[in-house]
Amino acid sequence: MAKFRVALSGDFVKSDGSPTYPMFDLSPLTSNPKVEVGYVNPVDGVMPGSALKDYDALILLVPKFNASSILPGSKLGVVARFGVGYDSVDVPACTVGDVALCITPDGVRRPVAVSILTFMLALTGKLIIKDQLTRQGADGFNKRSQHMGVGLVGKTLGSIGIGNIGAELFRLVRPFDMKFMAHDPFADKIVARDLGIELVPLERLFREADILCVNCPLTPETQHIVNAERLALMKPTAYLINTSRGPTVDQKALTKVLQERRIAGAGLDVLEQEPPDITEPILKLDNVILTPHALCWTDQCFAGNGAADVAAVLDFMGGRIPKGVVNKTVTTSLGWKKRLEANLRAFG
Repeated sequence: MAKFRVALSGDFVKSDGSPTYPMFDLSPLTSNPKVEVGYVNPVDGVMPGSALKDYDALILLVPKFNASSILPGSKLGVVARFGVGYDSVDVPACTVGDVALCITPDGVRRPVAVSILTFMLALTGKLIIKDQLTRQGADGFNKRSQHMGVGLVGKTLGSIGIGNIGAELFRLVRPFDMKFMAHDPFADKIVARDLGIELVPLERLFREADILCVNCPLTPETQHIVNAERLALMKPTAYLINTSRGPTVDQKALTKVLQERRIAGAGLDVLEQEPPDITEPILKLDNVILTPHALCWTDQCFAGNGAADVAAVLDFMGGRIPKGVVNKTVTTSLGWKKRLEANLRAFG
């Protein structure tokens, strides 16, 4: 009997064959007698079409997926991205190749919002410097009054974007009694109203936010949406937080602003180049907290992402349209619908 073949990018398994992330439960696939699971390694960072063409679905972590990943006659019908960012995937190529790209908004919504909240509290509470002072003994304790924290009541929390993660952040922060403000040309106005978020022009957001968070996907329109001109509008007491994608922020411009102390500080889980060159000036600054694009990485986050990807694969296998499809038009294409119908006949 033919099996439904599922590939995982090779970074899901260690060199000794053990899982990289054991909280990612693959048992709904591996225990299914109709499913065959394999691992495919990237070539020069890109998933190779020659190795994927006989697989029906791919669960993708870090490697890139582009037009070369889809060969003529390929069976591949779903790429389930582990997370919500998909700048590593050529979406138009997927659509042309009758491949549905799925992401996992339910898996990252709370973990990423919590990571933003972590930055907020660490920055305004001066957590890093107070940790350093404590380690200096009496000399450090004597300097603690020089590093007063900042209370959040009445302050303005601003967000560039109030989609899945941005809206969750505002839900979490409600008990802090802050003012809410956001810019999002695609905002759900009912969600904004219910959360008490004032929708404002981008320049006003930069001027008035005490804590400004970047919660938009990376697109040609959002690349360097945080630039020198807009950074110049921010209050000297304001903080910038970015947990989205590094290129949404002009890092050179931000570095200059931080070096000149024109804003109070920043929290960055993402950088324009990852990993950064160790000579990168922003790495030397004491008014920025940096994490390696992993602040939201928790057992629950990875378990949730994995469960969502497995569900997307099983839906496709059973002849159902998965949740979280990015290129929704592909679900109406003749080629993709034929694959879905064939799956329903064979495995539904």
